Amino acid sequence: MSTGTGTGTGEAAGPAGETPAGRRREQRGWYFYDFACSVYSTSVLTVFLGPYLTSVAKAAADAEGYVHPLGIPVRAGSLFPYSVSASLVLAVLVMPLAGAAADRTGRKKPLLAAAAYTGAAATTGMFFLGGERYLLGAFLLIVANASLAVSMVMYNAYLPQIATPAERDAVSSRGWAFGYTSGALVLVLNLVLYTGHDSFGLSEGDAVRICLASAGVWWGAFTLVPLRRLRDRRVAPGGEGAAGSGWRQLAATLRDMRRHPVTLAFLLAYLVYNDGIQTVISQASVYGSEELGLGQTTLITAVLLVQVLAVAGALGMGRLALVYGAKRTVLVSLAVWTLILAGAFVMPAGTPAFFYVLAAAIGLVLGGSQALSRSLFSHLVPRGKEAEYFSAYEMSDRGLSWLGPLVFGLGYQLTGSYRDAILSLVIFFALGAVLLARVPVRAGVAAAGNPVPDRI
Repeated sequence: MSTGTGTGTGEAAGPAGETPAGRRREQRGWYFYDFACSVYSTSVLTVFLGPYLTSVAKAAADAEGYVHPLGIPVRAGSLFPYSVSASLVLAVLVMPLAGAAADRTGRKKPLLAAAAYTGAAATTGMFFLGGERYLLGAFLLIVANASLAVSMVMYNAYLPQIATPAERDAVSSRGWAFGYTSGALVLVLNLVLYTGHDSFGLSEGDAVRICLASAGVWWGAFTLVPLRRLRDRRVAPGGEGAAGSGWRQLAATLRDMRRHPVTLAFLLAYLVYNDGIQTVISQASVYGSEELGLGQTTLITAVLLVQVLAVAGALGMGRLALVYGAKRTVLVSLAVWTLILAGAFVMPAGTPAFFYVLAAAIGLVLGGSQALSRSLFSHLVPRGKEAEYFSAYEMSDRGLSWLGPLVFGLGYQLTGSYRDAILSLVIFFALGAVLLARVPVRAGVAAAGNPVPDRI
């Protein structure tokens, strides 16, 4: 498997003296966790659960359109974004504990397995979501989404250990490409089941619930591949128990990052623009169905188009990064994201063709902007602190991405219009781009004590 990057004579053995053959074996296993869990992100979070949970909440709503979880009046259309936000707040509480445990014990793999199978079980349990069980749906969403965030801490922390600095852009991009490939494959199966539910003797609701649950089964089944291929590394003994020191470890990590201000500056920029990306991903189907009046089949095929083009986009932006550098490539992608939001705001209702054009644009920048951001950060992490730094990164990636869905939900709660709510997202991309442009990445890589690639 060629990375198209070269490693240089000094890096032939790779991280910690490991052989190229051993790295490639782990890399192939590592790709498969994206293959496993991305089906949840695509089929559940992006396509089916938002519109379906909203319909369940509306069925349980009072005459004014409100449900009352824990006695709190919530507009039925805001339940889904609020639940996404709550899941990420929960992830913030758990991720520091997981990151500290991984670094102190060196046992990333059992923690990856625990988080992955908790999320897979919660997703499979969505088969029982129906009628007016909006509280069950919100609970399962919170558990599954938080579990995914925790598992990604462990997954991302493997990247510096299985790839040399020169390989990371390509390896990270391939991971995203594997994820989008699985998302596209399962969406095709979902489309067949959903559009042909009558011929299968199923109601529309039954078909949706099977699609939701099958994502959990897929997630659990293909997680077995990375669990067989990846291996834990030994760490020096000593230190306090991980569980009791997770928050102290996070505080220590942030203090340590003050010695690496470029790393901290990158995290701040990423926190801002990724909040916009994550909100677009999770709320696109709700916006399409509730504001634009598009049918479920249109939403499925649009997201399928995103998945297909995202594979090419992730790999293509990885190639562009080799020529122009990852930072410049990400900045261009943020400009495209801003144009996408502007198009979504002015899009007239009931225009599937326009929606497909925007879906194609999202596909071309989605995978690459995320993959290259992960790769950029990996260069800024001091060796031996991968899990704790990636815990902070994952809090930016998912754990602190609660603000976008919360603002989006509040926008709808206050105005009753998703079109007004989407205006809030432009600032995330614009401000994030400004912050990223000011980050001296090359100097930060050198300051972290890592080899500086020719293009960064």
